[in-house]
Amino acid sequence: MQAINASIDVDRGLWSEDIEASLAHAAMLVRQGIIRQADGRKIARGLKRIRKEIEEGRFEFRADLEDIHMNVEARLKTLIGAAAGRLHTARSRNDQVATDFRLWVRGAIDRLDDRLNRLIAALLDRAEEHAATVMPGYTHLQPAQAVTFGHHLMAYVEMFGRDRGRLMDARARLDECPLGAAALAGTSFPIDRAMTAKALGFAQPMRNSIDAVSDRDFALETLAAGAILAVHLSRLAEELVLWTSPGFGFVALGDAFTTGSSIMPQKRNPDAAELIRAKSGRAIAGLTQLLVVLKGLPLTYGKDMQEDKAPTFAALADLQLSLDAMTGMIRNLKADAKAMRAATAAGFLTATDLADWLVRVLDLPFRRAHHAAGRLVRLAEAKGCGLADLGLPDFRRVVPGIGPAVYKVLDIDRSVASRRGLGGTAPNRVRQAIAAARKRSMKR
Repeated sequence: MQAINASIDVDRGLWSEDIEASLAHAAMLVRQGIIRQADGRKIARGLKRIRKEIEEGRFEFRADLEDIHMNVEARLKTLIGAAAGRLHTARSRNDQVATDFRLWVRGAIDRLDDRLNRLIAALLDRAEEHAATVMPGYTHLQPAQAVTFGHHLMAYVEMFGRDRGRLMDARARLDECPLGAAALAGTSFPIDRAMTAKALGFAQPMRNSIDAVSDRDFALETLAAGAILAVHLSRLAEELVLWTSPGFGFVALGDAFTTGSSIMPQKRNPDAAELIRAKSGRAIAGLTQLLVVLKGLPLTYGKDMQEDKAPTFAALADLQLSLDAMTGMIRNLKADAKAMRAATAAGFLTATDLADWLVRVLDLPFRRAHHAAGRLVRLAEAKGCGLADLGLPDFRRVVPGIGPAVYKVLDIDRSVASRRGLGGTAPNRVRQAIAAARKRSMKR
């Protein structure tokens, strides 16, 4: 029973939040006249000493005391005697753990947001550096149209920006304090819940005592945002794995973010990217695990809810590490502009430009222009050349009205520069998007 019931190996991670909440609770009890000032001073002094002991690694966490709350309270009794027993007046471990956990998740969101901001800044710097570096854009991992490397990186800026928004939305909704709900029904003591909420940095107390102790939406929302963030990180990691392979050769990572082989001395493996790709599974699994824990629980508290912290702690810690590693890789990578440009020679990337030109200049319906461009691609394939290498007679065999001006539209740089609309890949548009993204980051 002790082995299955104890949670101290996990919830010891809440020690700082538990002490912070206990200090706020004790101060409120004193001000409300519920406990004596002398006892309040002893409690505060003892809690601060316990905090120092834990910080210095001198605190003994005991499994027989079950959880972080009882470990702290037992040590407090050793330090200050009977006055320690007054700390738990007008509260329960139910509202205590709900408060501690909210404080921890709020801090984790702030840490993730800080790391996301740093990753976005790294991507913006790289995007600005390569706003005009031409590369193939892909659909189905097949060459599709020419884009710039900066434009491609800006797609991730948008994705990670949405991740920041989701995390901040979750933070706004968790910004309510459960403390004072006690076990589930509130308390008969004349407590001041607004005081403790303010002391702990919450916007307000939670409005319903039953909801206060049973709610874990704040963790679910954060894990849901984290799971999406993990997917975004995994997609970027996969692209780094592809781009660093000889088949692409678009970027190179230095020794700081690659590893060698135990047998093949020439290897430089993108292990950091591969591990980020794999760690996404823990974030996704953490969300699923907590959903399953909560799905059949009647109100209010059940011991099942002790299992809420392990998946949350693990998922959010992995996300912090993954963000740090990804930021490091983005700062560390070197893009090979020549390799990217060389890759645009394959795949007939200006075929869509040709179809659009036939619509604009020769007034062909788009479907007919699309069909004609497709026939010209097949002709170039048969000749083993690019579209721009076809002779004018070849073009006129498919569309008689084509003149020499067609060759201008088949130039890769002209193709990229022509995408000048909002959200397009033209270098000037990319630079405008970077400037706008920098302003958005400064406002948060």
